[in-house]
Amino acid sequence: MFRLIKIIFNAFLLVLAIIGFNAIGGQKYVEAVKVGIGNFMQEHAMNNAKKIGDFSGLHEEFQIDNSVNLIGYKAVIAEHKASGQKMVIIDSGKKPLLTQEDIKSSKIDKKLKDLADKFKYQAVTVQDIKVTNRGEMEVYGKKVPYAKFEAKVTKLPCSDISGIVASITTSDGSEKLALSLSEKKKYSQLIAGEFYKGVNE
Repeated sequence: MFRLIKIIFNAFLLVLAIIGFNAIGGQKYVEAVKVGIGNFMQEHAMNNAKKIGDFSGLHEEFQIDNSVNLIGYKAVIAEHKASGQKMVIIDSGKKPLLTQEDIKSSKIDKKLKDLADKFKYQAVTVQDIKVTNRGEMEVYGKKVPYAKFEAKVTKLPCSDISGIVASITTSDGSEKLALSLSEKKKYSQLIAGEFYKGVNE
């Protein structure tokens, strides 16, 4: 009986503590902390992204999500907020993952498959890559060739994706790979082009 009274009393104290916490603006405090953490993470991602390029010219519809290491390469991951389309820039140092000649060549499908195999031990596996189109776009203030492709992926909410890949050598001699990816039916070259126009050295 005494144990039951103790449990009820503790529950009553917990309810009073929650009511008191909310009465003194606790909910607003929790929201402020969440916003603060979000802003800190965003600022941290932006600071790391500066090592790969200048993203200050991006339109506000784009957000730098993260700066990561992919099998030893530095990478920046960004997102178009409204559509969820992803943009990725991988800095491979002095050794290109793909060259502009690769992208223009007739063997680009095989080159993309080899590149996907290189990353296959990451969280997502890419298969059945097929190049559907080619063109030119502006990245780091330079006109570069790109290849548009379709592929199947595992471990993502959507299994069919579409995207582009381009290769850039920046003025310091480092090699960058620019990608943009989205669900197959939602991919927009306009979004990719707008993002990469805003990226500079």
